[in-house]
Amino acid sequence: MRRFSRAKDGATAVEFALVAMPFFMLLLAIFETSVIYFASSTLENAVDDASRQIRTGQAQFANMTATQFRQLICDQINVFMKCDTSLAVDVRAFSDFEQVTFPPEINPDGTLKNDQQYSPGGAGDVVVVRVFYQWPVVTPFIGVVLSNMAGNVRLIEAVTTFRNEPFGSVLAN
Repeated sequence: MRRFSRAKDGATAVEFALVAMPFFMLLLAIFETSVIYFASSTLENAVDDASRQIRTGQAQFANMTATQFRQLICDQINVFMKCDTSLAVDVRAFSDFEQVTFPPEINPDGTLKNDQQYSPGGAGDVVVVRVFYQWPVVTPFIGVVLSNMAGNVRLIEAVTTFRNEPFGSVLAN
């Protein structure tokens, strides 16, 4: 028994077995957090680029529909994210910045509300473009921390607010 207690053979393997699972879980959590931040940045850039169509009046003059505007965003995120029911686009126009208010987008049961609108407004209107993407979190234990919706899902939101440029009949004045 004494000889067995003094033996050092296999100690490294046992130590690695004890540390391996937490190490790989932490590594996976760091990777997933980085991917979520990258997805968020990608979505922000897509929203900014697509919103320029509304801000300059190009969307209004082309009679762009909600589906066509959504496709502008999808064209820029499709390399990294799916353009399916996980993506929701909300565009609302207001007469001035003080009127801008929104209810929470997540229902009490942890699901995304389905009350998105598409109203690009006219020249000089204040427009808020909000895009939501439901990112599934796959890391088992850290998913509870990263998710903010039901079912281990992280709601990524990109928002831009602007006043439409003076286009159309406003320029004639």
